[in-house]
Amino acid sequence: MPCIGTRKCGAAAPNPPEPASLPPDFRNPFVNDPRPVSALTIAGSDSGGGAGIQADLKTFAAHGVHGLSAIAALTAQHTRGVTAVHVPEIGFLRAQLDACFEDFRIGAVKIGMLASAGVIDAVADALERHRPPFVVLDPVMVATSGAKLLQDDALHALRTRLVPLASIITPNIPEAELLTGMRILDAAAADRAILSLRRMGSPAVLLKGGHLDEGECVIDRYDDGHADATFMHDRLPVEGHGTGCTLASAIAANLCRGMAMPAAVEAATDYIERALRGGYRPGRGDVVVLDHFGASALRTA
Repeated sequence: MPCIGTRKCGAAAPNPPEPASLPPDFRNPFVNDPRPVSALTIAGSDSGGGAGIQADLKTFAAHGVHGLSAIAALTAQHTRGVTAVHVPEIGFLRAQLDACFEDFRIGAVKIGMLASAGVIDAVADALERHRPPFVVLDPVMVATSGAKLLQDDALHALRTRLVPLASIITPNIPEAELLTGMRILDAAAADRAILSLRRMGSPAVLLKGGHLDEGECVIDRYDDGHADATFMHDRLPVEGHGTGCTLASAIAANLCRGMAMPAAVEAATDYIERALRGGYRPGRGDVVVLDHFGASALRTA
């Protein structure tokens, strides 16, 4: 397969490329439709503003895309941790999803942490009913501390109901290990895990390499069955908060702007590096919140 792009560590993160024209299969659902394309995030709310729904909506706005949200969970958290979690009743989540799909022209859906098998089923039902052009699945399953966030029945539902509906899945190493049941300790194991994830039904996989010890670089690996790529970035000495949420949302926003999947992924990985380099500490904790707007291509254009 051709390699669609690599970048060496130490090289400056470039501005994202201009969006390509919309491919026919993406344009068809919206023929003669004057509404702007919107991106929908289905995830949890972060009261600290660094991750989850808040990070997703900031990312959409930074990319010039109208953002919609369906809140699957609410968290009380700050820069030092999570203090409480509330999961709204599933009927209210379904109402949010119906409201978004019934009125807006949704070009891409980004999915974050879903707390239970019932929540996953509700989201999968909506996706099967409305069939949005793109679904970006960030399978949030492992906390920063390493704790597993999903029960076994939820993990099974994620594998069997959501992964097959995804256009791309963006796990980190611990999440990929849970999904595949494999240990991922080196590049060869990472490649095998990507193949296993694609066999679950997702056409494209971006395996985030921050948990692998590969020297001074973080290497993210992309494969869609037609093209593959490695995206190399400097390993920065900071603990970023909301990087996975922001990356998946940036991919979704780029798809809404008309980029092809490989270009959307590459632009999103570069956006994350710029946002992390410009990050700041708004609270008393050590975590860095990303500079979503300072990293925007709209600002640097």
